[in-house]
Amino acid sequence: MNLPINTILRGDAIEMLESLPENSVDMVFADPPYNLQLDKALLRPNMSKVAAVNDDWDQFSSFEQYDFFTEAWLKAARRVLKESGTLWVIGSYHNIYRVGRVLQDLDFWILNDIVWVKTNPMPNFRGVRFANAHETLLWAQKKKGAQYTFNHYAMKALNDDKQMRSDWLIPVCKGKERIRIDGKKAHATQKPEALLYRVIEASTKPGDVIVDPFFGSGTTGAVAKKLHRNWIGIEREEAYIKVAQERIDEIEAGEYQEDVFSAGVKKRFPRIPFGTLLTNGNLHPGERLWFGAKSDTHATILANGHIRCNEIVGSIHKVGKTLKNNAPCNGWTDWYFEENGERKKIDVLRQRMRDEMEK
Repeated sequence: MNLPINTILRGDAIEMLESLPENSVDMVFADPPYNLQLDKALLRPNMSKVAAVNDDWDQFSSFEQYDFFTEAWLKAARRVLKESGTLWVIGSYHNIYRVGRVLQDLDFWILNDIVWVKTNPMPNFRGVRFANAHETLLWAQKKKGAQYTFNHYAMKALNDDKQMRSDWLIPVCKGKERIRIDGKKAHATQKPEALLYRVIEASTKPGDVIVDPFFGSGTTGAVAKKLHRNWIGIEREEAYIKVAQERIDEIEAGEYQEDVFSAGVKKRFPRIPFGTLLTNGNLHPGERLWFGAKSDTHATILANGHIRCNEIVGSIHKVGKTLKNNAPCNGWTDWYFEENGERKKIDVLRQRMRDEMEK
């Protein structure tokens, strides 16, 4: 089955996730029902009604029912994630701790919890508790220890070249960004694009596939399209689908330019052991390597992929580290070979092999 990329699937989140191929997507972003447990209307001091989240999709009869629902959709999300995939889930104090417990029970490995600090939160009108000014995002990988995408330098660049922290100051949706129909919010929990921009830019690459099982007003798809990522939305409410589709259709993302949209994205290269340069005939046993562009220090390549410099025998990294008095050594850039009378870093040979693989 081919993935239905850049499409909104109408239906139940769990059923639609289970219809997708196993190990097929790079990231899941989930904004599930919060289970706010509101039992009466919220009123301002002037007795006007607050537009709170009181939709049917946020109603659960008990914590047990909510936990059952959470486990079901998280299992379905885990199945479609690649081994290198990650999952983001956002929630408030009403639900995020229950979600986090289920997340860990299902063997997800939590990488970070992000605190979205709302710079313009709704006040607590009754004055009986603190104003709720933040939400929490949990970022987890499917398999502990697996390689995953984190674009550290992109995040650093977005933060004035300082390492991005786990507290994000971003205002809630307002003004032109807030989608309204007949003056009312089209979706009660529409997330700001600035929030999804960081999430997507941090943990995906251009061309990756992102699934949002609670698509709502389509913020995930809108930002994904702008950043040249692929997306799949799942939504059961026809009214939300209409809003999201119209919103995304209006976006002109322009042509993809690698230097623009891959800035700060670390490219993953296939691992090439030094010994591969021997088996492929790029280097030969008995050939010399030089420790530096102008150094007289040299080593002999052995048939097993090790090198020998005087009495020192080992990998290109180990021998180089010993020669540098145990200082860190990257053998690929510290050792040189000779080609047409010119010394070149052996990393040149590795890059040539990678270029051949990509053809």
